[in-house]
Amino acid sequence: MKDHYASLIPGYFYHVYNRGNNRENLFYKPDNYVYFLQKYDFYLNDYLETYAFCLLPNHFHLLIKVKKRKDLPNPADLEGLISRKFSNFFNCYAKAINKQQKRVGSLFQKNFKRILVDNKKYLTSLIYYIHANPKIHGLIDDFRNWPYSSYVKILIAKKTHLCKEEVLDWFGSLEEFKIYHSAVQDNRYIRRWMLEE
Repeated sequence: MKDHYASLIPGYFYHVYNRGNNRENLFYKPDNYVYFLQKYDFYLNDYLETYAFCLLPNHFHLLIKVKKRKDLPNPADLEGLISRKFSNFFNCYAKAINKQQKRVGSLFQKNFKRILVDNKKYLTSLIYYIHANPKIHGLIDDFRNWPYSSYVKILIAKKTHLCKEEVLDWFGSLEEFKIYHSAVQDNRYIRRWMLEE
């Protein structure tokens, strides 16, 4: 069984995910998705590299790598620092949604999950799984049309914080990335480690 609360170590990849408390929505309108990504960049961009993401109404997935210690603004107590940055990010977002929705209480399920991604097969399968999530959950017929994932952003040449060149290198090329995502993949390799269902 994989550790769903693995320590965040510099230079390693992680699948980070969480959902709304009691499976409630995290996102209510298009602006919420944009705001979530803006705040994610604000709080975590100095500490993490982001390779893939998908935001769905009641949960999200991220594929991240903790930056190497030499590239960090403050390398002391790294595990505690990044956890605090995530906490600050989630609290900031939750306050905005609670105000918008006139709700009270926890927005996110307690303790976001993070699984160490320890091999290339897992990495490649995970990117597909993250992008395919809207179809897996029956939200859309073709996940490539979901507006709140990194799939389309990886296809566009526009510069972002997303590490898209590295992602395309793992697949071999932009064309191979598209071919892999157009085929139906077996997600059992990934889903056996998930707790979201």
